[in-house]
Amino acid sequence: MVHYAPTSPLITDPQQLPVETVLDGMTTAILVLDGDLRVCYLNPAAEDLLKTSLRYGFGQPVDALMELPPPLRERLRGALAGQAPVTDRAQHLRVSHWGEVMVDAAISPVTLPAGGGRSLPEPGVLLELVRQDRHLRITQEELLLNQHAVTQEVVRGLAHEIKNPLGGLRGAAQLLERHLDDPALKEYTGIIIKEADRLSRLLTRLQGAQARPRLAPTNIHHVLEHVRRLAQTDLPTGIDLRFDYDPSIPEFMADAEQLIQVFINLVRNAMQALGQEGRITLRTRVERQFTIGTRRHRLALCAEVEDNGPGVPPELQSRIFLPLVTGRPDGLGLGLSIVQSLVAGHGGLVELHSEPGRTRFGVYLPLLTDG
Repeated sequence: MVHYAPTSPLITDPQQLPVETVLDGMTTAILVLDGDLRVCYLNPAAEDLLKTSLRYGFGQPVDALMELPPPLRERLRGALAGQAPVTDRAQHLRVSHWGEVMVDAAISPVTLPAGGGRSLPEPGVLLELVRQDRHLRITQEELLLNQHAVTQEVVRGLAHEIKNPLGGLRGAAQLLERHLDDPALKEYTGIIIKEADRLSRLLTRLQGAQARPRLAPTNIHHVLEHVRRLAQTDLPTGIDLRFDYDPSIPEFMADAEQLIQVFINLVRNAMQALGQEGRITLRTRVERQFTIGTRRHRLALCAEVEDNGPGVPPELQSRIFLPLVTGRPDGLGLGLSIVQSLVAGHGGLVELHSEPGRTRFGVYLPLLTDG
């Protein structure tokens, strides 16, 4: 039998444990509200969910940050009256200036200490929000990444196998052409050579971006401004190209040239969807405690290309990043597959959210990773 000698804990007094440090590391959104349902505290996950900061949200009525369903509001009032903790499942919250999310909401009464304008302790409420769609999104991301990796391997293998006999056909056509005196017959061999070259270029594009990214400190806004200048040269006069940047995003390690290719493809895709008029917005934000695949990142970059066009048909949305899948009669269906390959090479992911009047391609790239 093995005996283990008891060891002293690193923290000898539970009161020494920094509670805010613990809350800041949670992926669950935590809000503390006072007796008037004004915000006393938001942890980083709540800042991310509500798309606001603690500095801005502090002292604000919770209604200013999100629209509460009536049953949830009653639960909050009940907690202030001293009722037992309760959990409401599948609550739809509309976050101001953002959209709707589905959450499980756990509500518990708490006592707020004196201070901050309070002469005596008073009732408050702790609101814990767990996004239901978060787990679904992580599962979908894992499926998408696995699907993309398998598809790329199949396509690359198939392209390699086709290129070999295609090279033989081209060489045979060149040899045949040397022995032909009739110009009309040489025209046919010229067509064979030309089409073989075209197919070879197509197969190269199908194989995708195989070069590893050359990582260097990169400013995402320098990348997007370069893309914006490039797009302006052939932008129809009826399309308005806007930007909405978060200036606090730090530099991160990336291949700027590859990211330029990613975003110019996405912007041109939006231009083709709009035709001659519409609006394209380049947007950047920081996501906290964000999971890409199976890895959680303390900070992740979200760079979006949004347009107000007709949207991607629902039957194409789950397959839009696969090679040769396109919604345009004249499209090859390779641009978005290349985008996904380049972003995956950076350890990131591309997501599509589309409905009539609003289509968003979101590029997620890690800034800081939890070990």
